[in-house]
Amino acid sequence: MAQPRTNSTVTYDVLVVGGGNAGFCSAISAAQSGAKRVLLIDKCPRSWAGGNSHFTAGAFRTVHAGLSDILPLVNNVDFETASQIDLESYTKENFLNDLSRMTTGRFEPELGKALIEESLDAVKWLAKNGVRFQLSFNRQAYKIDGRFKFWGGMCLKTEDGGKGLIVDHQQAAKRAGVTVFYSTAAKGIILDPKTGAFKSLLAEDQNGRSLMINAKAVILAAGGFESNPRMRSQYLGPGWDLAHVRGTPYNTGECLEMAIRDISAKQAGQWSGCHSVAWDANSPANSGDREISNEFTKSGYPLGITLNTQGERFFDEGSDIRNYTYAKFGRAILAQPQSLAFQIWDSQGIAWLRDEEYRPEIVERINASTIEKLAQTLAKSHGLSSPDNFVRTVKAYNEAVYAHRKENAERGLKWDPAVKDGLSTQSSRTQLKVPKSNWALPLDQGPFMAVKVGCGVTFTFGGLAVDPKTSGVISLSGKAVAGVFCAGEMVGGLFYDNYPGGSGLTSGAVFGRKAGINAAAVAAREISSKL
Repeated sequence: MAQPRTNSTVTYDVLVVGGGNAGFCSAISAAQSGAKRVLLIDKCPRSWAGGNSHFTAGAFRTVHAGLSDILPLVNNVDFETASQIDLESYTKENFLNDLSRMTTGRFEPELGKALIEESLDAVKWLAKNGVRFQLSFNRQAYKIDGRFKFWGGMCLKTEDGGKGLIVDHQQAAKRAGVTVFYSTAAKGIILDPKTGAFKSLLAEDQNGRSLMINAKAVILAAGGFESNPRMRSQYLGPGWDLAHVRGTPYNTGECLEMAIRDISAKQAGQWSGCHSVAWDANSPANSGDREISNEFTKSGYPLGITLNTQGERFFDEGSDIRNYTYAKFGRAILAQPQSLAFQIWDSQGIAWLRDEEYRPEIVERINASTIEKLAQTLAKSHGLSSPDNFVRTVKAYNEAVYAHRKENAERGLKWDPAVKDGLSTQSSRTQLKVPKSNWALPLDQGPFMAVKVGCGVTFTFGGLAVDPKTSGVISLSGKAVAGVFCAGEMVGGLFYDNYPGGSGLTSGAVFGRKAGINAAAVAAREISSKL
């Protein structure tokens, strides 16, 4: 990139582009690793600080040995509560198996190894830096027979979710002496023509004035392209421009394109893949709501069934624990007529729904005393095109549940939302075209409730190739670009089609911390060479 004319120039040791979890982890790590002058820039205004991380539930997936590893990290468990918790260890092998299963083995092995093996150290490092962790009783545990049972390989969240995480990061960055510029957008990367190493980044402020930022190293942590409808259609496919944006409207992919254009960064990962969830159909289309945040997620589908606007079921709501399915079912909903669906429960399932996702203040709850009346209401005001088929589908589902229960009466199966309980729709007498493999409760106890859902896109899986040991960006030549690092959603090669819930924030912490350490080392070498 040619040297442009600028309004002003500033100089730092390490520059970080992007102010979400990965960006703050990178900046804090760089400062703690010896970089004296660390600058973090974000194109969003301060009022939108935190990127996608602000909109998360704050879940972190990590290897652990059980309560002995976890209790020292959390602030919401007293002695009496601890005695009521069942928390199995989550080993490296467990994490690896989950990552492999979710991605059908496509992930880059060394990236996955780094994520898994460094996950607990990264979480402990975050806690040491003031991130307030809690056991996620509200989203990751059910109380069964007086015991809190955690499920799906995940137990940790941050206090006040993503909002709390970003507040804690901002305070840690301030303590570490990190400078933060908001409303400052990256425009171009400039390499030293003699060495090929990073030299400067051209940026632009909210008034259109250009700023040249000289630094010894740069860390790219500006997120994916999930908020860019053009890029979603281009890479994810037709119809994806109509998906609702779950988080920040500022993750529009320019930094990915900038790195590919300016430093010939090698692309990696699944550019046609993304994290997408069942999302409130009445939510804003082009960005998340910073107050309601993650509460637009509608993850209670394992407790009931989901039907499209033609009254048909189209995925197995009980195929696996929610942590392993929720990030792919948004895509399934998007592919349905009108890209809409209805989640349905009777009084049995309604009682288990999470308040933060389904309380009346958050979601439009469509209630009726019978399935027939529910179908009529959905047809009249909510887009259901075939109420008769809707009723037939529910009745066929119930008959399949009854048949399975009768055939397996002697097995003593018990409905348990914390494990895959084997309560199914499939028996020797009845086989549904779309099964429900676990948690198959009949919908026969009124009142009944429906919630209308669409697809919420969270983050995209395509990104840049990085060195798993340093988080350095790899060029098309196959070599690392000196002084350029990457973390967070911009890293490609970890997730394909799906991902184990909570892995995204952990990845941001692991590779952000790694990028910060190595960027600070580059800065130290550059400084010492000039002394």
